[in-house]
Formats: sequence, C-alpha cells, structure tokens
Amino acid sequence: MEDLLREYLPILIFLAIAIVFGLIFVIAAWLVAPSDPDPEKLSAYECGFNAFDDARMKFDIRFYLVSILFIIFDLEIAFLFPWAVVFGEMSMAAFWSMMAFLAVLTVGFAYEWKKGALEWE
Repeated sequence: MEDLLREYLPILIFLAIAIVFGLIFVIAAWLVAPSDPDPEKLSAYECGFNAFDDARMKFDIRFYLVSILFIIFDLEIAFLFPWAVVFGEMSMAAFWSMMAFLAVLTVGFAYEWKKGALEWE
C-alpha cells in the first residue's frame, strides 16, 4: 500500500494544485469581471445575424462550407500527430498509406481551391 501511495502521490499533488489554481482563477474572474456587458459584446459575432432571430431565415451556405473544410483539415492534423510520433518505428506500408491519405486530402483541397470554395466576397 505504501508503494502505491508513493507512486501516485505526485499525481495527487499535481491534481490538487490544478484544482486550487482553477478555483482561484474562476473566483478571481468572477470578482474582477464587469457585470454589465456593452452592446458590442452582445451583438452578432461570427455568423452575421442575431442569435435569437427566426430559425427559418436565409443563411449563407459558405458558413457551412468553411466549417466542413475546417473539420476535414483538422482531422487530417489529428491523424498526422500520432503518425509523426512513431515515424521512426513504422514500416514502409504505414508510410505509404499515410502518403496516400495525404494525397487524397491534397487533391480534395486543390479541387476546393479551383472551384472557388475558399474565396470570400
């Protein structure tokens, strides 16, 4: 039991420090932050329309296209990080399968670029 405590004690100390710092920052932000935001902060931000309008209003499809493209390339990065970590230990088949994956994504990116999906008026 003593060996188990000795192994996990640094983790418990780190967890306790993280919780204490988190609580300190949350309480400090609650105490220091202004309580009445200005109208600019409450205005429409990314999507360009008020958040509490009619749900059936016309909406530009480019917002959806940009978000889908972001998700695709974000997933590409999520697959590249573990691959890069084990790069020296992998086989040639793993290397070429990642090259095929990147080639498909590059062709898709070139297609989107050629079609003008990345242009914003």
